[in-house]
Amino acid sequence: MAEAEPAPIHPLSPQRRDDVLLRLRRIEGQVRGVQRMIDEGRDCREIFTQVTAIKSALTSVNSQVLQCYAHNCLGDPDEPTDRTIAELIELFQGGK
Repeated sequence: MAEAEPAPIHPLSPQRRDDVLLRLRRIEGQVRGVQRMIDEGRDCREIFTQVTAIKSALTSVNSQVLQCYAHNCLGDPDEPTDRTIAELIELFQGGK
Protein backbone atom coordinates (compact mmCIF):
# COMPACT_ATOMS: atom_id res chain seq x y z
CA MET A 1 0.00 0.00 0.00
CA ALA A 2 1.40 3.40 -1.01
CA GLU A 3 2.02 6.06 1.62
CA ALA A 4 -0.09 9.18 1.37
CA GLU A 5 1.75 12.29 0.26
CA PRO A 6 2.25 14.81 3.04
CA ALA A 7 0.13 17.92 2.68
CA PRO A 8 2.07 20.90 1.35
CA ILE A 9 2.98 23.58 3.87
CA HIS A 10 1.27 26.95 3.49
CA PRO A 11 2.72 29.39 6.05
CA LEU A 12 1.11 32.69 6.96
CA SER A 13 2.38 35.74 5.12
CA PRO A 14 4.75 37.87 7.25
CA GLN A 15 2.10 40.60 7.71
CA ARG A 16 -0.66 38.14 8.62
CA ARG A 17 1.78 36.26 10.89
CA ASP A 18 2.54 39.45 12.83
CA ASP A 19 -1.17 40.26 13.14
CA VAL A 20 -2.05 36.75 14.34
CA LEU A 21 0.80 36.74 16.87
CA LEU A 22 -0.31 40.14 18.22
CA ARG A 23 -3.89 38.88 18.60
CA LEU A 24 -2.71 35.69 20.32
CA ARG A 25 -0.61 37.70 22.77
CA ARG A 26 -3.67 39.80 23.63
CA ILE A 27 -5.69 36.61 24.14
CA GLU A 28 -2.92 35.24 26.34
CA GLY A 29 -3.20 38.39 28.48
CA GLN A 30 -6.98 38.00 28.65
CA VAL A 31 -6.60 34.39 29.82
CA ARG A 32 -4.17 35.46 32.54
CA GLY A 33 -6.70 38.12 33.54
CA VAL A 34 -9.44 35.51 33.90
CA GLN A 35 -7.12 33.37 36.02
CA ARG A 36 -6.57 36.37 38.31
CA MET A 37 -10.32 36.99 38.45
CA ILE A 38 -10.87 33.41 39.58
CA ASP A 39 -8.06 33.65 42.15
CA GLU A 40 -9.64 36.85 43.48
CA GLY A 41 -13.09 35.26 43.75
CA ARG A 42 -14.72 37.61 41.24
CA ASP A 43 -18.35 37.28 40.18
CA CYS A 44 -19.15 34.39 37.82
CA ARG A 45 -20.95 36.75 35.41
CA GLU A 46 -17.78 38.86 35.02
CA ILE A 47 -15.71 35.73 34.40
CA PHE A 48 -18.25 34.43 31.91
CA THR A 49 -18.16 37.74 30.04
CA GLN A 50 -14.38 37.61 29.78
CA VAL A 51 -14.35 33.96 28.67
CA THR A 52 -16.91 34.85 25.99
CA ALA A 53 -14.64 37.67 24.81
CA ILE A 54 -11.71 35.23 24.63
CA LYS A 55 -13.78 32.78 22.57
CA SER A 56 -14.71 35.59 20.20
CA ALA A 57 -11.08 36.67 19.87
CA LEU A 58 -9.99 33.07 19.15
CA THR A 59 -12.72 32.75 16.54
CA SER A 60 -11.38 35.88 14.89
CA VAL A 61 -7.82 34.53 14.86
CA ASN A 62 -9.06 31.22 13.50
CA SER A 63 -10.88 33.08 10.73
CA GLN A 64 -7.70 34.95 9.79
CA VAL A 65 -5.69 31.72 9.59
CA LEU A 66 -8.42 29.94 7.65
CA GLN A 67 -8.68 32.81 5.17
CA CYS A 68 -4.96 32.61 4.56
CA TYR A 69 -5.13 28.83 4.17
CA ALA A 70 -8.03 29.02 1.74
CA HIS A 71 -6.40 31.80 -0.26
CA ASN A 72 -3.08 29.94 -0.51
CA CYS A 73 -4.60 26.55 -1.29
CA LEU A 74 -7.40 27.59 -3.60
CA GLY A 75 -5.02 29.81 -5.53
CA ASP A 76 -2.42 27.03 -5.92
CA PRO A 77 -2.69 25.50 -9.41
CA ASP A 78 -0.55 22.52 -8.31
CA GLU A 79 -3.00 21.59 -5.53
CA PRO A 80 -6.01 19.50 -6.67
CA THR A 81 -9.19 21.47 -5.94
CA ASP A 82 -11.18 18.47 -4.67
CA ARG A 83 -8.49 17.68 -2.11
CA THR A 84 -8.28 21.32 -1.01
CA ILE A 85 -12.04 21.54 -0.56
CA ALA A 86 -12.05 18.29 1.43
CA GLU A 87 -9.30 19.68 3.69
CA LEU A 88 -11.23 22.92 4.23
CA ILE A 89 -14.37 21.01 5.14
CA GLU A 90 -12.40 18.87 7.57
CA LEU A 91 -10.94 21.99 9.18
CA PHE A 92 -14.42 23.53 9.55
CA GLN A 93 -15.64 20.33 11.17
CA GLY A 94 -12.83 20.37 13.72
CA GLY A 95 -10.57 17.78 12.14
CA LYS A 96 -6.78 17.88 11.89
